[in-house]
Amino acid sequence: MISICVLGAGRIGQIHARNVAAHPKARLVGVTDVSADAAASLAQATGAKVFASNEAVIADSSVGAVLICTPTDTHADLIELAVKAGKAVFCEKPVDLSAARVRQCLDVVTTAGGKLMIGFNRRFDPNFHALKQRLLEGEIGAPEIVSIISKDPSPPPVSYIARSGGIFRDMMIHDLDLARYLLGEEPVEVSAMAAALVDPAIGTAGDFDSAVVNLKTASGKLCQISNSRRATFGYDQRIEVHGALGMLRAHNVPLTTVEKAGSHGFTTEPALPFFLERYAAAYRTEIDTFIESVLAGSVLYPTGIDGLKALELADAATESAKSGKTVRLG
Repeated sequence: MISICVLGAGRIGQIHARNVAAHPKARLVGVTDVSADAAASLAQATGAKVFASNEAVIADSSVGAVLICTPTDTHADLIELAVKAGKAVFCEKPVDLSAARVRQCLDVVTTAGGKLMIGFNRRFDPNFHALKQRLLEGEIGAPEIVSIISKDPSPPPVSYIARSGGIFRDMMIHDLDLARYLLGEEPVEVSAMAAALVDPAIGTAGDFDSAVVNLKTASGKLCQISNSRRATFGYDQRIEVHGALGMLRAHNVPLTTVEKAGSHGFTTEPALPFFLERYAAAYRTEIDTFIESVLAGSVLYPTGIDGLKALELADAATESAKSGKTVRLG
């Protein structure tokens, strides 16, 4: 049994806290948030207590692990404090918006002998995981082209855009991690194009709401990623991997599998509305994996290096989109 605290009681903190509370080998002992009301509400819903601060959690020797679900600009500092205190750490992506700061943080983790897992939940989606396993089993031979489509149903407020780090670091970073996961090789070339087609205010804020990225590995494997902040038919999440012997594809998950047929043809339900619903199973498996790995003393995965690599690709995509040139990674 491991005692866990969740730092941050926002949307993702609520999801993780409930999943910890439901796990038979974990005990959710506390939550924190800058909003006293949010912390109190989550504590009441999960049977946990409210800690006065993140620092109070880290100072408590009875807490074995922390889940960091606070704003991005707090992640690196909290990771460092927690690993120095001997706690296992799960941290939502990204560790920081600065790759240099991430490297500095990972050095601290290594020096402290800390345990750190990064929240790339899509690796734990049952559909994507099954696709990866069949890929590893050689069903389609070596992958040649990976295609990843990810579209949000609607754009976030411009106030969020201004502090998000941009579409590549905020939204596409999940897809960039999936690209590495599925290709099995590190991309060495990044080419990006982007525009503000959904909301002109996003462009005024200096960001994009529509983006396409091409990646190439040293052996020539290719990946195409397309993102949009608008999809009228739900949360669009699709993957296709083409190989020498065939293709593997993961479709959208609809509200129900019911179809209607008539003279007009076949109609189906829309895709699930957003990430909380679409990746509910992935979030459960992700936290289950964290807990089981900590208790077993095994390596936590995805690692801090996975977080850094995805951020470096996001940085390269940002540079390419602004310069119009392909960026080559060392």
